[in-house]
Amino acid sequence: MTAQFDLVTMGRIGVDIYPLQTGVGLEDVTSFGKYLGGTATNVAVAAARYGRRSAVVTKTGADPFGRFIHRALREYGVDDRFVGTSEHLPTPVTFCEIFPPDDFPLYFYRFPQAPDLDLREEDIDFDAVREAKIFWVTGTGFSEEPSRTATMAALEARGRRGITVLDLDYRPMFWESREQARERVSKALDHVTVAVGNLDECLTAVGTDRPREAAKALRDRGISLAVVKQGPEGVLAVDDSGEVVVPPAPVEVVNGLGAGDAFGGALCHGLLSGWDTERVMRFANAAGAHVAGELACSDAMPTEEQVLRRLEGTQGV
Repeated sequence: MTAQFDLVTMGRIGVDIYPLQTGVGLEDVTSFGKYLGGTATNVAVAAARYGRRSAVVTKTGADPFGRFIHRALREYGVDDRFVGTSEHLPTPVTFCEIFPPDDFPLYFYRFPQAPDLDLREEDIDFDAVREAKIFWVTGTGFSEEPSRTATMAALEARGRRGITVLDLDYRPMFWESREQARERVSKALDHVTVAVGNLDECLTAVGTDRPREAAKALRDRGISLAVVKQGPEGVLAVDDSGEVVVPPAPVEVVNGLGAGDAFGGALCHGLLSGWDTERVMRFANAAGAHVAGELACSDAMPTEEQVLRRLEGTQGV
């Protein structure tokens, strides 16, 4: 039988190629660092930092970058048994430019198709999906076939058991239009208990970027916990106990990429710990701030001790 995981994520994986010089365009960069990347993957890494047993359902190419990914996952303590291989597709790489504090352009190389979008129903261990304490999928998984059908099949097999999370994760370059994304993501909302997204992602999912309206629209779809990230206005979370608004954690931003994934992993840790919603949001905010102050994403995911140290002196955990 498949062992139970605290967290199983499903979706994007790849290699992040980040410049080691900041404040300059890629045309002027002379050296880069190589890191494990991808939203679903980073969330699994973040959860593993807190001692959670995590795994990711995805695919790589049959190439050196694919080998690097398997090795990196194991080093981070993430189970790679559900990471398959698409023999005919290259492992994706992602470049970024770093212009602190708030400009981090991304350049995705996922052609002709990313292996994580080549996921098929036969690639999924449905027992692991059903039994995981948290199952996490992302909006990007619905952008192309066969991943769209496979991701929906996983959600249907899960049957809204336990904690089932949809990271709204809207990236325009992966879609023909916002309307197409809204149609497909909307169907997924009927199968999850938690939805997480920023204002633009909420606009895509439910047609409004007004925080309280978006949270209400998500809750009206049967979502138990709606988390709306508002940037400089902090985080709004609404569940059966009411509304919580938590201000952003202060940070001198080095690279804002990956902060949302750190938030996601910390959110999972807090929910698994049974904390109240305000405590979860403060902890997740601090985890995101920690990664925003570092260059890398996966390498920078904090331990619980590091997050608590950042929270010292604030209203707290």
